[in-house]
Amino acid sequence: MSAVLKRARTGVLDIAYEESGPADGLPVFLLHGWPYDVRTYDDVVARLVAAGCRTIVPYLRGFGPTRFLSADTPRSGQQAALGKDLLDLMDALALPHAALVGYDWGGRAACIVAALWPERVRCLVTANGYNIQEIARSDVPAAPEQEHRFWYQYYFNTERGRIGLQQNRREFCRLIWRLWSPNWVFDDATFERTATSFDNPDFVDVTIQSYRHRFKTAAGDPDLEPIEQRLAARPTIPVPSIALHGEANGVGPPEMSEKHARFFTGPYRRRVVPRAGHNLPQEAPGIVTEAALELIGATR
Repeated sequence: MSAVLKRARTGVLDIAYEESGPADGLPVFLLHGWPYDVRTYDDVVARLVAAGCRTIVPYLRGFGPTRFLSADTPRSGQQAALGKDLLDLMDALALPHAALVGYDWGGRAACIVAALWPERVRCLVTANGYNIQEIARSDVPAAPEQEHRFWYQYYFNTERGRIGLQQNRREFCRLIWRLWSPNWVFDDATFERTATSFDNPDFVDVTIQSYRHRFKTAAGDPDLEPIEQRLAARPTIPVPSIALHGEANGVGPPEMSEKHARFFTGPYRRRVVPRAGHNLPQEAPGIVTEAALELIGATR
């Protein structure tokens, strides 16, 4: 069954999403990261649909055909916005609960919903472990090698970085793909199928606000402050979870998630994926699918 592009309206967004599989299948949300889009899940979707699942793959705010409803809404990419968007989409689709799979920005959204609204989450597959940011400690230096990996975040905290992303978004994002997934060989066509999503008129503003908010150099959306306050408490995740971490992740090596078990109070397993980088669903779709189906089977 081929994916169908659909739309759902929330309080602030017209969210575009691709849906596949039987309407009465168990719903599985597949949430992409930055700078990627729904194409990262194509092979995962095929496998989950074959297993009888209903997959829902949304374009995050600032990507592809997803649009803000009002020019007055802050173009925020802060973590609370990502989590609230996912919860709002579940409400718009009248889904009381679902399985969640995500990485990077999408993994952050999935972790937030699983932590703050666990009754809505059947199970969670999260790349790189506990993805909720500890913004209060964002000014504490990391090890020098990790600071080097975060160069792009500091770049985005300058006006030069904002202009650079605006003028060179394709070249910039292609570089990120190569640096973060050094063993992944992708061709021009594969990149271009996703790169069209970076043409979204809000892509740059949402990106820049995201990386500035996490370092406390940009204000957040006032409407989202109550969620941010809850996230500041570092809430635990009580739902059955599997954390996957690419062995060759160029932005965050596996040791970054080694100590995350304390944030998961439900059944939890962590697995390192050999040779894989940051974009796990596209680099290792079989492993991501197996993790999701393992949890779904265990929670039936």
